[in-house]
Amino acid sequence: MPAFFKMTFPAISCIILALALPASTPYASADNTVQITKAFTLNHVIFDGKWTFDTEWKESSLNDITYNDTTRIELRSAHQGNYLYFMIDALTLTHYTKNADRAIICLDANHTNAQIPGPNDYCFAAVLDGSTPLVLQGGSSLAISSHYRRIPNPDGLVAVGGISGKNDRYTPVPHESYEFRIPTALVGRSDTYGIYAAVYDYQSGKAYSFPPSVGKASPFAIPSPASWAFMTSPDHSLPEFPLPAVILPAALSLALFVTRLRAAV
Repeated sequence: MPAFFKMTFPAISCIILALALPASTPYASADNTVQITKAFTLNHVIFDGKWTFDTEWKESSLNDITYNDTTRIELRSAHQGNYLYFMIDALTLTHYTKNADRAIICLDANHTNAQIPGPNDYCFAAVLDGSTPLVLQGGSSLAISSHYRRIPNPDGLVAVGGISGKNDRYTPVPHESYEFRIPTALVGRSDTYGIYAAVYDYQSGKAYSFPPSVGKASPFAIPSPASWAFMTSPDHSLPEFPLPAVILPAALSLALFVTRLRAAV
C-alpha cells in the first residue's frame, strides 16, 4: 500500500487544518497599516465629496493621521460587493481652492513592494469640485511620469472632491474632503494591498501623504510602491475565493475518501 494511504486520520486532520488556516502576512507597523473592513451599508453613500449625513461612512475602518504642522486627516476604508470604498476627510484644510486642490489613492494588489510600479499598480485622483476622475496605471517606461500612464476610467469608478462641514462627524467647519469607489474588477481582490494616499493643498503648496513615513510628498510625483503603507482584510473577506472556503471542502472529501479506502483494504 502506498505510504500516503497508511497515514492515520489524525495526521490527515492536521494537514487539513494547516491548509485551511490563512497564510501569515508580512509585518507592518500599526501606524502604516489600513485594516479594510467589510461593510453592508456603503451602497447608500451619496458621492458628493462630503459627509451627506452623519452615519454615511460610519461602517468603515478609520486611520486618524496628524502631521507635524497639526494638519489632521481622517482616512476611512471599507469594501462591499465589487467595490473598495475610501474617504479622505481633510479636517484642517479649511482654505480650499476648487478645481485646484486634489487627492489621490494608489493601490498595489498583493502588496508586491516593487521599486518601480508595474501594470498591477493603479492610482485614482479626484479634484475638488471636479467631475472627472483621473486613473493611472503603472508599467510606463517614462520616469518623468513616475512610470504611470493614464488609462480610461473603468465602469463604476467614482472619485469626487467636495466641501464637508455641516454633517461631518468631526467638525462643522467647512473643509475639503474626497470620496472614492474603486471597482475590484480593475485592481483585483486580495487579502493584502499596498496603499498610498495623499492630499495636495494648492494654497499652501503642501502635499500630505499616507503613510507619513514616505517623507515629503510632491504634487507632481508618486512615490515608489516600496514605500507605500500596508492594507489588509483582517477577516479575509475581501478575496473572491477565500482560501479556507476553497481548500477545506476538498480536504475533508479527501480525508473521507482515504478513510473509506483504508476500511476497504
